[in-house]
Amino acid sequence: MTQLATQTREIASIEATLNYVKNDGQKIVVEPVGGGSTEMRTLGTLDPRSVVIRNGRRRETTLDGEGFMLVWHETEVADFYDETQIRDVYYPEVIDLIQRQSGAKRVVVFDHTLRTADESDRTARKIREVVPRVHNDYTEWSGPQRVRDLLPDEAETLLKGHFAIIQVWRPLRYPVETFPLAMCDAQSLSPDDLIVTERRHPNRIGQTYSISYNPDHQWFWYPLQRREEAIVFKVYDSLKDGRARFTAHTAFDDPTSPPDARPRESIEIRTLAFF
Repeated sequence: MTQLATQTREIASIEATLNYVKNDGQKIVVEPVGGGSTEMRTLGTLDPRSVVIRNGRRRETTLDGEGFMLVWHETEVADFYDETQIRDVYYPEVIDLIQRQSGAKRVVVFDHTLRTADESDRTARKIREVVPRVHNDYTEWSGPQRVRDLLPDEAETLLKGHFAIIQVWRPLRYPVETFPLAMCDAQSLSPDDLIVTERRHPNRIGQTYSISYNPDHQWFWYPLQRREEAIVFKVYDSLKDGRARFTAHTAFDDPTSPPDARPRESIEIRTLAFF
């Protein structure tokens, strides 16, 4: 490990700016920029706030407690830019990982997204940009609706039981040196912080939560997250018994990034988990 890596991993916390969204009554919409672009724009008022982000490597977290966890997870994928390898190799790996970490009896992978902070690479590969806005990917409505969309013949039976939407996030090649992922402790998130946001897709309209600022939020990140490390986190849980249900998260401009830092490259997998 380099001296820089050692020093960064020893940092207890940093201060950084996170982009919240103002809850000012304005309808918030996330939609494609247009013209064949892979980028999305947010129609709403951003509310940048300086917050303390703690080093998550110093604290043990769980899916049902804080809503997220870092796990060591080696992969047999040689090239994450190869769609076939993602589906044939990585999907089964992720299913096994989530079953082991969550106890789910059945896991269905339904989506994946590649992202990079390198604009030229993003254009060339036609992949997505990083998302420097505090959000949660599903709402009270859109979580169950995703089951209905994807598994229509089984949905009503499945929705009678316990299910969750669990995601897995990791770097593609190099340790994350720019725009890492910050995770908010789900227990510090209030229902009043959640703003229903319309997300427009070419073939459907969904919902996410934008997040308004709350000084009680507790933030964590994993300095120099490696390819062999995966963040597993929950963005919906059907149970309302005090466990984590929504896990706010965002990319952020890391003040500890070196001047010659490599642009972040990452993949996130979305799954339905049935218990």
